[in-house]
Amino acid sequence: MLISVLTAVHQPSAVYLPQTLASIAAQTLPTGWELEWVLQEDGPASSEVAGITGGHDWVRYSANGAKLGIAGTRNLGLNRVRGSLIQVLDSDDLLLPGALATLIPHFDDLSVHWALGQADDLLPDGTRKSFPPYEGLPFGRVPAGAVNTWALETGGSWPVHCAGLMLRSTSVRVMGGWGGVPTNDDLVMFAGLSGAADGYFDATTTWLYRQHDAQTVRGSHHRTWGEETRRMALQRAVAVRNSGLRLPDAVPAASEKEYDVSVAPSLKAVVPVDDPN
Repeated sequence: MLISVLTAVHQPSAVYLPQTLASIAAQTLPTGWELEWVLQEDGPASSEVAGITGGHDWVRYSANGAKLGIAGTRNLGLNRVRGSLIQVLDSDDLLLPGALATLIPHFDDLSVHWALGQADDLLPDGTRKSFPPYEGLPFGRVPAGAVNTWALETGGSWPVHCAGLMLRSTSVRVMGGWGGVPTNDDLVMFAGLSGAADGYFDATTTWLYRQHDAQTVRGSHHRTWGEETRRMALQRAVAVRNSGLRLPDAVPAASEKEYDVSVAPSLKAVVPVDDPN
């Protein structure tokens, strides 16, 4: 059994990667589980990012080759995921000791498709700040649609932080991966998944959310398109609710060999525009 930690990285957040790696390497896993870190760089390969993979055979690094944005980068990383479970982890955040061992057992229940622990903010001075859980979303099992109902009633403020989600890889693939939007791609994905499947909200603090000036959520993309993409997530929540869509109990994840599908040339060939035929 394999869990894949999936991280999209871009400059300048790469400066935090050694700490992120150390937090993953320190994880203990339930008996029978193994770990891989799928690290996908948004842009050309950089020696700074590629260099941290040296000596770690459980780190699988690749680069897009061009700047594609966070959604495209996460989805290209998903293309390489081999695990039955995915732990989302941003390149500047940290897993706390025991994080994976805390959440993995919730997936013994085949009707649970996602899980999440609490997070503390990691402030620039190295101190931590906790915040109380959201009212109306108690810890424990979360029925399909409950998260979206909370978000719809509060104008698009989700009561969970998607940057720390653990997910069934098959469920993410069924839902089409992360939303192809400039920002809030994780909310668009999670609006679909949490609307169609049960999850589990664990009271344990399992990760640290780093606050710093170069965060993606402080960038121009988020300021420009944050409101529109949250609206798209809400629209997806409504669509899933009205459709009655529900994911069944999880089936065993496909084997690595089964997902290693071959890709043939497209049947619709691209003809040069100056070809007279």
